[in-house]
Amino acid sequence: MHPTGLKSFFLMPQVWFLLLLFHAWGCKPKTEDEWPAPTPVLPVQVLTTSGNGVNLLYSKTIDFAEGKDERFSTIQIDTTQRFQTVEGFGYTLTGGSAQLLHLMGAAERNVILREMFGDASQGNAVSYLRISLGASDLDPEVFSYNDLPSGQTDPELLKFNLSRDTLHLIPVLKEILAINPKMTLMASPWSPPKWMKTNNSSVGGNLKPEYYSVYARYFVKYIQAMAAQGIHIHAVTPQNEPQHGGNNPSLVMSFLQQADFIKNHLGPAFQQANLDTKIIVWDHNCDNSAYPIAILNDPAAKMLVHGSAFHLYAGDVSAMTEVHNAHPDKGLYFTEQWTGANSQFDDDLKWHMKNVIIGTMRNWSRVALEWNLASDPNYEPHTPGGCSQCKGALTIDGSKVSKNVSYYIIAQASKFVPPGSVRVFSNLLTELPNVAFLTPEGKYVLIVLNESSQLKTFNIQAGGRWITGSLYGDTVATFIW
Repeated sequence: MHPTGLKSFFLMPQVWFLLLLFHAWGCKPKTEDEWPAPTPVLPVQVLTTSGNGVNLLYSKTIDFAEGKDERFSTIQIDTTQRFQTVEGFGYTLTGGSAQLLHLMGAAERNVILREMFGDASQGNAVSYLRISLGASDLDPEVFSYNDLPSGQTDPELLKFNLSRDTLHLIPVLKEILAINPKMTLMASPWSPPKWMKTNNSSVGGNLKPEYYSVYARYFVKYIQAMAAQGIHIHAVTPQNEPQHGGNNPSLVMSFLQQADFIKNHLGPAFQQANLDTKIIVWDHNCDNSAYPIAILNDPAAKMLVHGSAFHLYAGDVSAMTEVHNAHPDKGLYFTEQWTGANSQFDDDLKWHMKNVIIGTMRNWSRVALEWNLASDPNYEPHTPGGCSQCKGALTIDGSKVSKNVSYYIIAQASKFVPPGSVRVFSNLLTELPNVAFLTPEGKYVLIVLNESSQLKTFNIQAGGRWITGSLYGDTVATFIW
């Protein structure tokens, strides 16, 4: 035998032994201990969104701490101190938003609607929508439900019809209601029909006194027509931004005019028609708490009013507490705040979380709504003279959808703070504004913003339990347990 062959012959038993050993290891069934352990689901869920966009509704779970970490300050939650009941979080479904959604492919539209309006197991659980009663400035064109040629009037409202709402808004609303039948809807008009106004224009002007009762019946016919479509209007405001007459459309209405309209016309018309739709006054900025207080100081008007609504393009959100302190038996609603085409994600995230979500809730608001749900890449549609830089929560380009900062702002709250939740006490820490809730299922929810640029670590204490939380700068977190 050749020496090389002899060497191979003596090595063969070793090779066969190694092959048999490898075969035995490879075929041996793995025991339970040898498989990778599943990631444990710990008792505290944390949902975070960061200003740099690295985390967008990022979800993880953490464990309770053994106790207080003395190195850090504490956010203490006290459920014995309870405040307002939450009615929802959401957006304004403008006519333009509805048009963009409705013109998408059906499959793509179904996906995004379920992401936004589906329950927390599959979506963001958005629970409250504001819609315009007639056109807003984010419709493609101005319209009312009783448009007539110049010089004509229709005091009997014989020509009333839902007009362009039947094209896009109502079909999209029906799809949303099929996903969430408990959705709450508020309707706000930007302008009456031009023939009811002192200037016969869609911009500015006042409601003619001789048409106060006609306009009240216009509201009634709208609510009844929507009900016939299977859409319940839970609340109305008499006028969007009644002190801003420069928008298209718009109407100027003083507090005296609004009080007169409510107590002598709109309220009685609702009663006569047996409507349960609530009337909510003001619907404008936090720089004029005197306007809703003046209406509520009128006993005849107050008995017909459910609450007051606010925006925050001027003033401070604490104005809502001023109205609450003057009339604690009436509700507060935050109904609009835009994000603009030229603003930055991180700046908007911090400002809106601090003011629109945390701030309004700490000042007695029952809802927190961002402005338009959707816009196209050019921030359209809008009326001539309407907002040309209003960025939607979604940008819709055909059937392609991208998500903007308002999508995440609302989701940080809506996903885990359902209607019926109650705001409870939580103390404020420097650079860590926060708000706490107790849900109908008995869960604690704490929304915390780290508005600094540095990592912040803090204790959370509630119900005998401790949590150690850490947040990077410019980040918001929702803790649920």
